[in-house]
Amino acid sequence: MQKPSVSKSRKWLPAGLPVMLCLCVLGSILMAAILSSNIFYSQLLFRSTTSVASVSRGQLILPHSLLNQIADLQSQVGVLLEKLHGASAESKALTTFADQLLHIATSLDKFAEALSDFYDSSSSGTNEVSTVDEDFSDPDESEINQGSDTHSFNSGEFHNYTALKPNRLIGKKNFLGVEAISPSVGLLCANMASNVDRFMGYKIYRMCPDDWDIAQKLMISGCDPLPRRRCFSKTPPRYSKPLPINSSLWSQPADTNIMWSHYKCKDYSCLVSNGTIGKRGFFKCSNCFDLSKRGWEIPTNESTSAEFTIDEVLRLKPGEIRIGLDFSPTTGTFAALMKERNVTIASATLNLGAPFNEVIALRGLLPLYLSIGSRLPFFDNTLDIVHSTLFLDGWMGLDLLQFVLHDWDRVLRPKGLLWVDRFFCKRDELKMYLDEFSRLHYKKLLWRVVPKTDKLEDESFFSAVLEKPLRS
Repeated sequence: MQKPSVSKSRKWLPAGLPVMLCLCVLGSILMAAILSSNIFYSQLLFRSTTSVASVSRGQLILPHSLLNQIADLQSQVGVLLEKLHGASAESKALTTFADQLLHIATSLDKFAEALSDFYDSSSSGTNEVSTVDEDFSDPDESEINQGSDTHSFNSGEFHNYTALKPNRLIGKKNFLGVEAISPSVGLLCANMASNVDRFMGYKIYRMCPDDWDIAQKLMISGCDPLPRRRCFSKTPPRYSKPLPINSSLWSQPADTNIMWSHYKCKDYSCLVSNGTIGKRGFFKCSNCFDLSKRGWEIPTNESTSAEFTIDEVLRLKPGEIRIGLDFSPTTGTFAALMKERNVTIASATLNLGAPFNEVIALRGLLPLYLSIGSRLPFFDNTLDIVHSTLFLDGWMGLDLLQFVLHDWDRVLRPKGLLWVDRFFCKRDELKMYLDEFSRLHYKKLLWRVVPKTDKLEDESFFSAVLEKPLRS
């Protein structure tokens, strides 16, 4: 008689309840495993000697996301207990089932309480500072450029960032089709662990250190993308509202809207004064900050100048050029001229010794803070035009040039335009570079090679407007 009773009692269980129970049990086991393994830290990218549950400088490094995940498990167990409590049948099997579930819930409560006590004790008086002591002294530049080769990250906040971020409902896929988000960080960050630790040494929900210059050095050296941070960026203390778009394009930005701490120049007049030439801290695009120099508007002598005008290029595709990219050391002048012609251009540049990105934004244009080694953040076949000047030249090795050109090809739409603007190199190397452009098999719409006469070296300028072909 006992056997039918057991069978009947199982039918009283809510549908899907065993599956949910299994998930809870597996979740409990997972939580216990977290304490003895580095499950949230990506071993594929970084070989850290510090596991999630290891001791670093006297402190235990644990992801703060544990409490949230345990709370979710507690909620799911609570739902199961409520369903069992509402069941009308009283059988030995059901009673045993409820007792086991109650035991899991009690264990989770004790675990959550222990973790809560741990976080309270470890964060008291620290304002949730990461486990690395704050050290904002200037790093050894060779350490950034060459890497420390330790591959060991001591920053608790870095571990928290790189940990998998499960969805709120554990085991459920989000709209992206994944059960957890894996935060991105550059592969070569592993060679600069000590400087990444310094970058991640801040107090959570407090002011970020003014260290964008360190961040940029890391990016240029291949630690890109950098990890995100949970602190507030500093702002200019006397920031004034920006000018309206009808006047901001060609007006000098206010000094109070730029933070000058990491630049040699401490005001805008220094960026454009003849008396500061050679002392400004930058040399690429030396006249960029003089907004009175528009460029690309007056036709030039084809035998002496490699510069095409914007109108000359736009006439090649009347009404078709709407959006594009300017990858150049720039303050946005090319984008401003294109905006006057109803073309939207994103300007990709770094702050190479001067506030390039700040000035682009203050002019009402779109800055794209991007390192040379980064993949463009655009989807395939989307842009009408890619323009570049003072960037592509003879300093580039062929391997880098090939990867850059193919990435530009990727984002250009079919029949889109690649505008190579005044590429220069030594004359005896010109054919080598021109061969690389020819390998794209683009149609030549405009093409010009002229001597470069501003220096005594035997150099040449090359400019071209090329059309991307259709490919099946």
